[in-house]
Amino acid sequence: MLDLAYLQTPPQQTALLKALPEDFIVKEQLGYEMSGDGEFVAVKVRKTQANTLWVGEQLAKFCGISARNMSYAGLKDRNAVTEQWFSLQMPGQPTPDFSQCHIDGVEILAVTRHHRKIRTGSLEGNHFEILLRQVSEDDALKVRLEIVKNLGFPNYFTEQRFGRDGHNLTEAMRWAKGEIKVKDRKKRSFYLSAARSEVFNLVVSQRLKMGLATQVMPNDILQLAGTHSWFQADKNDELAALQVRLENRDIFLTAPLIGENDQLASELENQVVAEHSILRSLMKQERLKAARRALLMQAKDFQWQFEENGLRLKFFLPAGSYATALVRELVKVENL
Repeated sequence: MLDLAYLQTPPQQTALLKALPEDFIVKEQLGYEMSGDGEFVAVKVRKTQANTLWVGEQLAKFCGISARNMSYAGLKDRNAVTEQWFSLQMPGQPTPDFSQCHIDGVEILAVTRHHRKIRTGSLEGNHFEILLRQVSEDDALKVRLEIVKNLGFPNYFTEQRFGRDGHNLTEAMRWAKGEIKVKDRKKRSFYLSAARSEVFNLVVSQRLKMGLATQVMPNDILQLAGTHSWFQADKNDELAALQVRLENRDIFLTAPLIGENDQLASELENQVVAEHSILRSLMKQERLKAARRALLMQAKDFQWQFEENGLRLKFFLPAGSYATALVRELVKVENL
């Protein structure tokens, strides 16, 4: 992340992030209501300094079922206060009395039933409330805040995606070179995700360095707002009209999540992807389907307030985008 370009100039102020768990609050929004009946017990929790997988395992243990029958929509930060749903498959069994469930750092907020499993990725997004400590109010930071509100921020994958010290990416490279074999399903998923995230980040960064993050280029692949549909800008005489649509947020620029069926795009993108042909070969080997991801992301309901302890941010991001990528555009972060 250190070498990736910024949408603006690099920030000047330094801030403390996650000095306390309550400085980083995340509330999951699934985007659908629980049905109230079905074979799955749905439990909403608020956890503090607790690992998502560990909490799920403890819930399964309390219910007397295998951890294989427990699921959640997404991993949430450990060093934070987060709210999320878990589902526990218990067909034909009564709903346990969760008032008797005691897990360190966990508060049970709601218990109901649902007719479907809560699957990884099956959420609309997350609400964030973040306190950046040791930040002072100044004009330069106010300008940065307005730009993030109006233009957005680079939709980078951040450190969480790559593992501690970039371990997942390192292992992906070793796998691609044939130095190791990876049989564990979870590790395979982590390594493949890290590899395609790295290429995505580099395409975005290169585009930012060239001042082309808000400019439609020939052969760009563009996404229609509010959908997953995309199309290609393949005619030069369309570019002016597409630029107007981009500025009106009717369409968005995208960058690649490489896979076995990659499509040739802008010259800039093709060059970066070609430089990482070894990772692309791994995607083809593993039959990973190519996809697209928005180049820039704009937070919804973005608000901020300067306080005695620093700068408080509130916003909503769709699933898959990282709050730390937004924060990175505002300040240099120091983690305690």
